[in-house]
Amino acid sequence: MRPAKDFFAPLAVGAPAPLRDIPARPSRAIHFFDPSNAKMAAKVPQMVGTVDVLLGNLEDAVKADNKLAARQGLVDIAKSTDFGPTQLWTRINALDSPWVLDDLTTLVTEVGDKLDVVMVPKVQGAEDIHYVDRLLAQLEAKAGLERPILVHAILETARGVANIEEICGASPRMQGLSLGPADLAADRRMKTTRVGGGHPGYLVRQDPPRNELGVADVEAQRTTYQQDLWHYTIARMVDACAMHGIYPYYGPFGDIADTVACEDQFRNAFLLGCVGTWSLHPKQIAIANRVFSPSVEDVAHARRVVAAMGDGTGAVMLDGKMEDDASLKQCLVMVRLAEQLAEIDPELKAAYDAVGADGEVTA
Repeated sequence: MRPAKDFFAPLAVGAPAPLRDIPARPSRAIHFFDPSNAKMAAKVPQMVGTVDVLLGNLEDAVKADNKLAARQGLVDIAKSTDFGPTQLWTRINALDSPWVLDDLTTLVTEVGDKLDVVMVPKVQGAEDIHYVDRLLAQLEAKAGLERPILVHAILETARGVANIEEICGASPRMQGLSLGPADLAADRRMKTTRVGGGHPGYLVRQDPPRNELGVADVEAQRTTYQQDLWHYTIARMVDACAMHGIYPYYGPFGDIADTVACEDQFRNAFLLGCVGTWSLHPKQIAIANRVFSPSVEDVAHARRVVAAMGDGTGAVMLDGKMEDDASLKQCLVMVRLAEQLAEIDPELKAAYDAVGADGEVTA
């Protein structure tokens, strides 16, 4: 057993000290790009400032023949780009692949000062995080880095979901978790070929109407309601992340053309507690930025509650509704998120600034 007092000590001589708290940096959209694709790579500098996270993908979407080109492409992009407020992440290859060791060795030693987060696919348990944790510390020491690179795990296996709490608590580097619905569906033997989203076959049906004698007419037309295949997993992920002070993310929504369903799915995840999602196409960035930002109306109400609650004790009545200390805690989540987003998003700052500290519109 590793003693608690050693948990925040560097795992390699000369490595930076681990963080005690993971920064709450806005990451509404994690936009994936293939660094081996020249057309995509050329657009990266233009996207800085328009998206919270740019992620150079080295894993599944990159063909085996392009793995080396993708890795070198990411190095070149990192060296030549000023990312400003936008974070740079990467998704490395799976830990059982022949490329992952070189992914980490190359990226940390050559552009580790630019890299914020390493996303690890198909994490099965704490042992996977322990391996990456130690290796990163050794490479950080070798590169002379002054801040630790954080780790983000993707839930893509049933074993990973079963071990979710120990994964979240495996290292001070843990930044968050993302849902990986396609691989997870395959591993669970779920009967869906969709990448995220609901399914028309996963539903509940309205009870049959009854006649005057109380007999049910089971042949009558009845309304059905489509359910969310991922509700359980997202809720469990949110709880595990909250317990360990890290951040949950939805993951990919594969039907690029169906922006309505995409927005619905993103909003469900936001309401449940996720802080962001993946973007597979630029049109999904705008959806994520909108959905994972509190509305002006919600911020106005939250500020009214905060102003009315004073020291946070007791209860007050606002618009015919009781607000108490639990209400205050809920509203502070909204207010703090609005403040964080206003620091990086000028349009949101203007919108939120139009709402005074007392929740009244000032402009």
